[in-house]
Amino acid sequence: MQRPERGVVDTMMSIPPEPGDMSWLEALRPLLRDEESLSAFKFPAEYMFKNLPAARFADDALVAVLHEMDRFGVARAMIGVSFGNERALAALRDHPDRFFGSFEVDPNQGEEGVRALRRAVEDLGVRAATAFPAGTFPQVPVDDARWYPLYQACVDLDIPICVCLGVPGPRVPAAPQDVMGIDEVCYRFPELTVVTRHGCEPWTALAVKLMLKWPNLYYSTSAFAPKHYPRDVIEYANTRGADKVIYAGYFPMGLSLETIFTQLPEVPLRDHVWPKFLGDNARRVFRLDA
Repeated sequence: MQRPERGVVDTMMSIPPEPGDMSWLEALRPLLRDEESLSAFKFPAEYMFKNLPAARFADDALVAVLHEMDRFGVARAMIGVSFGNERALAALRDHPDRFFGSFEVDPNQGEEGVRALRRAVEDLGVRAATAFPAGTFPQVPVDDARWYPLYQACVDLDIPICVCLGVPGPRVPAAPQDVMGIDEVCYRFPELTVVTRHGCEPWTALAVKLMLKWPNLYYSTSAFAPKHYPRDVIEYANTRGADKVIYAGYFPMGLSLETIFTQLPEVPLRDHVWPKFLGDNARRVFRLDA
């Protein structure tokens, strides 16, 4: 496993919220129906992850996250930020050399949501929008026209949008994240850069076909331990897709960096692919050198 010269770039990390923070449940509550999700889970897809990282529960979450980044050679990480998330904002403000921001968007917010995205880019310097179509309420499929003002805003702002596609972890309907929907998006917005998140399963072969078709469509490995990376995606990265597959973890939300970096050497990527996958592609797509 050959690392990039300037260190690893992780395109999905977070600064954990205060212990006991259940804001995720309030956001998803209108969609959830099963009792376990509503009353037992401490985070949305708890059934999928065991042995949660200690940093998730640390007294000083930022220090704990930076310690693990240093331990495993992660030079920079993208974290979700919002105007009310003081922990994430402090990380961006105090460590701009280590963190860069993304901003979650929701088409149900209409023009207010578009204005908020523009403010996030202008005031917070965020480098990407993020979207969770299955987590919107009411749910909005990825190719629905209600997303179009946000897609156009990303084009105007010259930032990518990172979109969750495939069956979601939380127990909500998956239809809004059908991978075929991104074909229409790429067709209607040829200048939009799209980075898929959370696996695209069970449509990974389709995701590869669409990446071959659309030059601005990329894949990131968020929320998957390396031993579960889809074979279709690994084969694509080793052939025509060396510039299109981007490393993303899930620390400390569900995976530890120790788990990820212990398993990574067993991923059968070719030597020339590793530096691109672990950092160079992210630096280009998210314009980290701009």
